[in-house]
Amino acid sequence: MSIRTYKPRRGRVTPRQAAALDLHDGLLIDMDDAGFTLEDEWGGLPVIMEIGFGTGAATVEMAQQRLDLGLLAIDVHTPGIGDLLHRVRAAGLTNVRVMEADALEVLRAMIPEGSLAGYRLYFPDPWPKARHHKRRLVTPEHATLLGTRAKPSATWDLATDWAPYAEQMLDVLDAHPMWEGGVIARPSERPITRFEQTALDQGRAITDLRYVRTAD
Repeated sequence: MSIRTYKPRRGRVTPRQAAALDLHDGLLIDMDDAGFTLEDEWGGLPVIMEIGFGTGAATVEMAQQRLDLGLLAIDVHTPGIGDLLHRVRAAGLTNVRVMEADALEVLRAMIPEGSLAGYRLYFPDPWPKARHHKRRLVTPEHATLLGTRAKPSATWDLATDWAPYAEQMLDVLDAHPMWEGGVIARPSERPITRFEQTALDQGRAITDLRYVRTAD
């Protein structure tokens, strides 16, 4: 049994979120969709996977900036899924698909090797207690899984407001043969979310990293 890398949260689904979830127009992909392929969904566009997106406000803004990219946005929290679906439809975007699932399971079950153009992992759960560090998403095992599903030169953008987790990200990815890169200046295309602004207001520094999938 795999170790869960996220905390299940109960949240009230608003009428707007419920309506967005109930609209069956192909934007919400099921884990059991046997016919799902990246080619069919995005028609040959390079596809980025975003793991965790909160309310989806930043996700939509970045998708609007890059209509030449497909975006597979994955989260486990139902209210946020509803929010993102509403935002995508309101913006008229056709390059975004959404899944309510564990991204690691999606990678294992639905994504072919060497097929993704990149990943975004912004402010994942830091699991700050030492006994919970095994639940962090950035581990050697997970870096290998993401690496196998990525094309050569695919990018992996990460950000965290938790300094010890930033150190672990660097330790894991700097030592991993599938990835090379390091700390970068905050990308101008990454919007500041409410979560990030709260972290800044509370005096926590933000660390941005970018890694590139090495050639086999």
